[in-house]
Amino acid sequence: MTVERSMLSWQKARELILEQSSPLGVETLELSSAIDRVLASDVVSSRLLPPWDNSAMDGYAVRAHDVMEGQSLPVVGTIAAGHPWKQPLPERSVLRIMTGAQLPSGADAVIMREEASEHDGQVSFRKVPRPGQHVRQAGEDVRVGSTVLCAGAVLGPGELGLLSAIGKLIVPVHRRPSVAIVSTGDELVTADESPGDGQIVNSNAHSLLALVHRSGGMGRILPIARDHKDELARTFREAFSADVVISSGGVSVGDFDYVKEIFTSLGAKEHFFRVAMKPGKPLVFSTVEQQGRKSLVFGLPGNPASSLVSFELFVYPALRRLLGHPTTLSAHPVAQVRLTEPLRPDRERTHFTRAMVTRSATSPFELWAKPLAAQGSGMLSSLVGMNALIEVPPGEATLPVGSELSANLLTAV
Repeated sequence: MTVERSMLSWQKARELILEQSSPLGVETLELSSAIDRVLASDVVSSRLLPPWDNSAMDGYAVRAHDVMEGQSLPVVGTIAAGHPWKQPLPERSVLRIMTGAQLPSGADAVIMREEASEHDGQVSFRKVPRPGQHVRQAGEDVRVGSTVLCAGAVLGPGELGLLSAIGKLIVPVHRRPSVAIVSTGDELVTADESPGDGQIVNSNAHSLLALVHRSGGMGRILPIARDHKDELARTFREAFSADVVISSGGVSVGDFDYVKEIFTSLGAKEHFFRVAMKPGKPLVFSTVEQQGRKSLVFGLPGNPASSLVSFELFVYPALRRLLGHPTTLSAHPVAQVRLTEPLRPDRERTHFTRAMVTRSATSPFELWAKPLAAQGSGMLSSLVGMNALIEVPPGEATLPVGSELSANLLTAV
């Protein structure tokens, strides 16, 4: 087995990309717009949670030392949530209290309704309570001055609820990366055109745009760039104003593959070209710095499967890093899967096989991967239903059913 020396392993290629990827600047957002964004700085609470002692149960607010088993005490009122009792609890008396209602002054315990018998305004209890029973103490959840969320936290529903409870309604987050998508090639037509002889629809642009948006970026499709150096230069000059540039096509070694050359002519620094993987070998990664800002530039292969596989392995982690996610959590999660059918590896390169992964009907923690039928790099149908990329190391022997391999999980299984 031999691999061309100029080709990087896919792991090293991703490492180089992430070395060039840093969280973007900060913007402030209202909570209603901050779902799934990454917090840019720590949040310290200026409030107690809960703000006052309150009842954890529907029951009776009491002084614990007033209660004796089987002895009756008078019920002097009812406290509902949102309607605090204004006076201290009288000695040797109780108050009905609802869940979440503020505990009255003087009370130090709550007895559940299920442990009480009330008749004619008197109530007796089966058990003597301990002080603090069924009472949520003021500040037991959050103290004033405590750090409730750290920079790097992803703002999900729970985080947003906590922020609202402490009155933090505007939050600093890393901004979303802008992404310019460029498809190159004389053979391409837009999706609203009917392709003529020798022409194909530019499907990559729409797939890549969907992937960018699903990854958290803000994408826009630029006009198709034809295989002419001047036109390519004009298009990429415009594209370089974005945080990330994704081009598809024109990065191999054909007579009209000018993209690498154009990147260099516009001042981009090439970090690598070609990766020892299948599909997606002809991939170029560059960076360009203009007016104090850096853009990440990805030249992906033009074949649809190659383009999308390359995106998931390399562009997705970079976008996540720009959004503020830590490097260790930027890539798709990896899980061990078992093959549902035999699979033949490539002799020289790691093959990322498109697959559908499902959970075992008998063992929910066991994952099975069914390779999709068509694995050619130009096969659009091989992308339908794909939720994983099986990492198949190079080798000679066919892998039998049940073989265990690593898989990048692209969606939840």
